[in-house]
Amino acid sequence: MIRLRKIQEAKANARNEALKNNDNTTNTTATSVAFLRCKKDLQEYEEIPGISIDYDRDEPMTIKLCIKPDCGFYEGGKFEFICKVPENYPNVAPEFRCLQKIYHPNIDLNGHVCLNILRNDWKPTLTLQLVFAGILHLFLQPNPNDPLNKDAANDFAKYPEQFAYNVRNSMGGGYVGSEKFERVIQRINY
Repeated sequence: MIRLRKIQEAKANARNEALKNNDNTTNTTATSVAFLRCKKDLQEYEEIPGISIDYDRDEPMTIKLCIKPDCGFYEGGKFEFICKVPENYPNVAPEFRCLQKIYHPNIDLNGHVCLNILRNDWKPTLTLQLVFAGILHLFLQPNPNDPLNKDAANDFAKYPEQFAYNVRNSMGGGYVGSEKFERVIQRINY
């Protein structure tokens, strides 16, 4: 415990010295910590069925995530996300955005994702793999109790048959209400 405190004090002193000298070492260290942690998370990534990732190994702070659910309402769809890892990762959660307009209780029409581990439940011990799995889980089991798209959540909770119809229609490139959706269906299983 005493040794840990001495290490923390030494790091704080080094940061203070860097600031006094107008040295950018502090920013470089913070960036490199995020970069190294992100790279480590991606190197330790174990393939999950229904998920594929793509990133530049020299710049792992931007990741393309592809979700292909194999069951549930969104079965047969292909959904692409862009993940931006912030400079203060892992202290701050990565940011995700769906690139297609989607009819989903937990993803709004602009692609923002509502997932508890990306907000209030984020902890620095969580990994990118866990977040990827969490996003896949949203497709396998949407949550109408924590919505970003209230219309989809209401349909899911009160009118599940209408919700299923709206999901299929939107995935096929149709309309739900006045909203036109992009075709995302790879295969149709009825």
